[in-house]
Amino acid sequence: MTDGLMSKAATMEIPINGTGDTGSLPEDDGLEQDLQQVMVSGPNLNETSIVSGGYGGTAEGIIPTSSVKGPAVRYNASFPGLRLLHAQGSGLHPPHPSPLAAGDEATRGIAVEKFDIVKKWGINTYKCTKQLISERFGRGSRTVDLELETQIELLRDTKRKYECVLQLARALTHHFYSLVQTQHALGDAFSDLSQKSPELQEEFGCNAETQKLLCKNGETLLGAVNFFVSSINTLVNKTMEDTLMTVKQYETARLEYDAYRTDLEELSMGPRDASTLCRLEAAQSHFQSHKGKYEKLRADVAVKLKFLEENKIKVMHKQLLLFHNAVSAYFAGNQQQLAQTLRQFNIRLKTPGAEKPSWLEEQ
Repeated sequence: MTDGLMSKAATMEIPINGTGDTGSLPEDDGLEQDLQQVMVSGPNLNETSIVSGGYGGTAEGIIPTSSVKGPAVRYNASFPGLRLLHAQGSGLHPPHPSPLAAGDEATRGIAVEKFDIVKKWGINTYKCTKQLISERFGRGSRTVDLELETQIELLRDTKRKYECVLQLARALTHHFYSLVQTQHALGDAFSDLSQKSPELQEEFGCNAETQKLLCKNGETLLGAVNFFVSSINTLVNKTMEDTLMTVKQYETARLEYDAYRTDLEELSMGPRDASTLCRLEAAQSHFQSHKGKYEKLRADVAVKLKFLEENKIKVMHKQLLLFHNAVSAYFAGNQQQLAQTLRQFNIRLKTPGAEKPSWLEEQ
């Protein structure tokens, strides 16, 4: 029977919170609190418990120190805490912590930090998802900058149209390259036949020279078209894409801003008790933080849209002039004007078998 009582007393625990009060915490019926409870599915390091471990404990499982006498307390030399107390009482220096223990503490600190990051991410994701669903179903309000939204939609439409132009220009380059290769092969065939057919040597030779000239002019035109395609590709897939990445960050910040704004409004309309005031203060702090982030990204998007429009006009003015002059000179058979067009725009043709120039030469 004594063993039964001791076993029962040894398993009784009394939870104590950070303030020393054993009362229950106020309940929160919101879905956010449920999500927090799911995310914090581990031991609560802010709480501790006192466990009784001997015969004769009180009804609450706490052993008063005055009731422990004589051999009820034995010295255990293997217990680290007792060794430390014994060392301090005898005037000796406590042992230094081992490197393994320091490594465990560092690992534990990293784990706690990662856990806090995952917890914040989960709460933020929940709030943003809730806000997004509310907007989609027309039950929530969203912040709208009409002028900026119009510019963003115009940019996306412009990017789609420029991508279409880029695709067609690449197709033109591919087909024209096949034409130039065919003309080159046809010129070689005419030249070979002019040597083997004395009676048609002049006719074959004339056609061979014509095809070689067309092939040379075609390679010059290909250089101009390739430069046009490369410039459009840089404008679409680098410059515009970089601006759209900032736009995506702005839209995410806008969603977070509206989510925390809605959360603050809901808390402001609720009852004002001690728990609500604490949550209201935290919500106000989060709202101000996301508001500053939203306003900063909105200003960044406006600046990038302005610079993009200026850069687009400058680049396209040059490239459209190049494309027009090169195509017109080629089909007019004006070899000098075609060569002059390439010199005007600093375009260098790659000769077959030549090494690629260094990046300094390309500047």
